[in-house]
Amino acid sequence: MNIIVCVKQVPGTSNVEVDPVTGVLKRDGTSVKLNPYDLFALEAAFRIREKAGGSITALSMGPGQAAGSLLEAVYMGADRGVLLTDRLFAGADVQATSYVLKCGVEKIGDFDLIVCGKQTTDGDTAQVGPELAEQLGIEHAAGVVSIDEVGEDSITVTLDLDSAVQTQKMKLPCLITVAKDIFTPRLPSFRRRFETSSDAVTAYTAADLGGIDPSRCGLKGSPTQVERIFPPETRGEREFYDGDDPAGRLFSILSEGRYL
Repeated sequence: MNIIVCVKQVPGTSNVEVDPVTGVLKRDGTSVKLNPYDLFALEAAFRIREKAGGSITALSMGPGQAAGSLLEAVYMGADRGVLLTDRLFAGADVQATSYVLKCGVEKIGDFDLIVCGKQTTDGDTAQVGPELAEQLGIEHAAGVVSIDEVGEDSITVTLDLDSAVQTQKMKLPCLITVAKDIFTPRLPSFRRRFETSSDAVTAYTAADLGGIDPSRCGLKGSPTQVERIFPPETRGEREFYDGDDPAGRLFSILSEGRYL
């Protein structure tokens, strides 16, 4: 079974800067990490490969530094990584992102299953996986909490729909997004880190993808307009109170701040 796992490199801290003109995160010089939800997607793919055999390709769209997260996926057990990187892709919303990923999947070629994390910690939309499935014209299941059966031409999964739990059988190829804690992710292998070269990650630009529509990429291809985005403000003021009426003092603070 040929499996593609979509991963993303996200800021490693909530203290990030925002471009005041474009409204997108400034990622250069910011500490980064592999999106935590994607660790569960990778582990789900590893478990499926253990049952059905095949190969796993980790796919990501991002700047050149995102190759580091793809290498981490390889150290964990992926067979290779593919990075879609081009200035044309910068500033993409979920629709533009899913379009570029769709072009990347078509560049990779034959696949049976795409696995995504439920969401990312920077965007938190949980929309890219389902939109990618729509772009590819394949079935999908979101919020998968267990993988029940993997057949030669189908997969059966259980999904948490908040108000109900549903079991769904889909024909391959298809896409699933997995929920947090579906499995406990394994740690990267030191031996694989030692044995793996940087050639394990292949980078493709827009020109490499062939036939990609520039009007559907990056800011130009993003119908979602961000009105304002900013990191949360932090306040360091604090007050210690040793009086006889702490509840009264707290009420006064809330009243003075017009929180009541």
